[in-house]
Amino acid sequence: MVVTSVANQLRRLRTDERGAVSVMMGLLAVPLVGFLAVGFEVSNWYLITRGMQNAADAATIAAAINNGANYDVEARAVAAQYGFVNGANNITIAVTNTAACPGGGNNCYSVAISGYTPLLLSQVAGFQGNANFNGALQKQLSVVAVAKQNTVPQNLCLLALASSGVPQGIRTNGAPTSNMNGCNSMSNTGSQCNGSNLGLGISFAVGSNNGCGAQQISNPAITDPYSYLASNIPPLSSSGCGGNYPQESHHGNSSSVAASNQLTGSLNLSSGNNFLCGDQMLTGNVTVNTPLGQSAVLIVENGQLDLNGYQFATSNGSAVTLVFSGTNGGGYTHAPTDNTNGPSGILDITPPTTGPWKGVALYQDPSLTTGVDVSAAGNSPTWNITGLVYMPHATLTLKGAIDKSTFGSKCLVMVADNFQISGTGGIAKTDIGQCSQAGLTMPTATIPGGALLVL
Repeated sequence: MVVTSVANQLRRLRTDERGAVSVMMGLLAVPLVGFLAVGFEVSNWYLITRGMQNAADAATIAAAINNGANYDVEARAVAAQYGFVNGANNITIAVTNTAACPGGGNNCYSVAISGYTPLLLSQVAGFQGNANFNGALQKQLSVVAVAKQNTVPQNLCLLALASSGVPQGIRTNGAPTSNMNGCNSMSNTGSQCNGSNLGLGISFAVGSNNGCGAQQISNPAITDPYSYLASNIPPLSSSGCGGNYPQESHHGNSSSVAASNQLTGSLNLSSGNNFLCGDQMLTGNVTVNTPLGQSAVLIVENGQLDLNGYQFATSNGSAVTLVFSGTNGGGYTHAPTDNTNGPSGILDITPPTTGPWKGVALYQDPSLTTGVDVSAAGNSPTWNITGLVYMPHATLTLKGAIDKSTFGSKCLVMVADNFQISGTGGIAKTDIGQCSQAGLTMPTATIPGGALLVL
């Protein structure tokens, strides 16, 4: 009986599963607590790191916007507003303005914040951290933010290339009524305005910048943005001029050039290149007609376009680019002129809006360095021009107001070696959107425009 009873008890014990979960939980308690500890600890590290990153982002943007000698002071002050003070609670904040930029260069701003946080429950899982302060295990956390100074392009309607080295690419004396209607200017040397600020918005200059514009900003020199268009000018050998360049024997209302070089009435041009050889003199008003929906290029080779008191104008729906080309020396003048003692002539040009010469009204071949100056633009002759006036080696003297062409948009951009402005010299109000309509991409300079995070 005793043996049977013991056997029955053993069978019941073997089949009894009560308390098995308690045993399993007891065995799993240690790793479970470890996992929970690590999860809590990692979440805490993430929250601290996120706060550090926010502080670093704000601090590096502040440093880039500051862009001054105390940029690092401002960066650390901003980080302190987020609760991270350099040197306190083992926090280190490193600031530099010579950090490597992701796109190249080493002129970016960088803020690196590092600190330590004590270990809590993660030690249960055996994590020992990576630092020890006064016997307390610590975890080091660090973040980095990189920003660069952002710039905003500003469109220019007056650009002095100053390749001649003239001290002031833009200069005016006693021109209180001159008005540039808030457009911006740029000189690759200095700008000097006496008598008025010319009504300029921003005056950019490489050198000294005095009296011009509502705001003066230093800017690096700008590369000639339109010289590449010279590749559209065909070689002299293809012009058909054959070295025949009739020149004016004297100036005045009398016809002083060959009959073939006297212009009056309708000038009907074909699309593409059209050539005139030598000096051209108007003996009456000239209306330029081009094929409907097409543009034309009128190339005056080794000669001037003497308006002689008359009007040279594109008709409604027509578009032309007036190009002056040829050779240096020889006494040639490569520009529009008005050699009359009577009423001023009028140059009224609307440029093409498509094709290789889009937006270009008047273009001097950049290889020309002599006979390129214009002494009284806007006055003698009067200029009504839409688009680009490009005279890269010319001294362009503005003595009168320049307006848009009769059938063109409100857009005028002038590029010359240097500008001398007096009297009522000024340009029509330029609408950036209308320059786009005219097909012209305006030159630009830049101003600081906040900062941009790049890392």
